[in-house]
Amino acid sequence: MLGQTSIAAATAVLDYDLAQNTEWQQAGRPRRMIAVGLKGSAAALDTKVRIMIGSAQVGTIFNSGTGAPNRDDMFRIGSICPANTEAHFYVADAPSTNPINLAVDWSDL
Repeated sequence: MLGQTSIAAATAVLDYDLAQNTEWQQAGRPRRMIAVGLKGSAAALDTKVRIMIGSAQVGTIFNSGTGAPNRDDMFRIGSICPANTEAHFYVADAPSTNPINLAVDWSDL
């Protein structure tokens, strides 16, 4: 399953969870976070996001450029997300302009 979201720069302030209010943030079954892609804002590397599963940080990612992420922009994560546990993507360095676009590739276990 591919989960995607686009958040306005004015909304994606420090500590904002990019995954909030998405249908894929939590599932009633265990799954694996295969890969994550982040693009948008004004330039590559101007936005940083902390990747969390529950309360455990499993990575950080910077936006790789402007626009929307595709398969070439995805970075492998491979972390397991237990059933009923939320995934979070907290903004650690906010986008300067334009929406920030997140893509998450999930697989069921």
